[in-house]
Amino acid sequence: MLILGAIAAILLPFISATLLTLALGGIAFSAGVSQLLRLGQDNAPGKLFRVLSALLYIGGAIFILVDPVEGEISLTLFAGLVVLVEGIMELAAGATSQGPMAGLGLLDGLLSAGIGLLLLLEWPSDSVWALGTLFGITLFSSAIKLLQKPSEEPA
Repeated sequence: MLILGAIAAILLPFISATLLTLALGGIAFSAGVSQLLRLGQDNAPGKLFRVLSALLYIGGAIFILVDPVEGEISLTLFAGLVVLVEGIMELAAGATSQGPMAGLGLLDGLLSAGIGLLLLLEWPSDSVWALGTLFGITLFSSAIKLLQKPSEEPA
């Protein structure tokens, strides 16, 4: 079932990006509300910062939920930055690695950095399809890993 969802997400990137954005907005809103509710039970110092954090979560969630397309554009920028930085760190780790898989680490870092750079260079024009497609690919990869036998090493 997860594989079918992944294929649908890849084939319908606008819908999957919108659903992902709405889900993240809902999670952020819930996190902000739960932080506010927890404030009454906690007398620890730093209450003001926790209130500000909760309001930031709620404000960001409202921004995403009111206009999901703008939220998708913002999430794509964030994803591009994260993937680029992750790729650079993987390249650094691969460059210092000496095992038989060091080449794969370098390749992984190069691909990740390249994808992150493409997302940033094409931002915001490719935001919607890129976010939905990457989400679908991630789902597909997770589904394949779940299909492996427990005794097999994950890829």
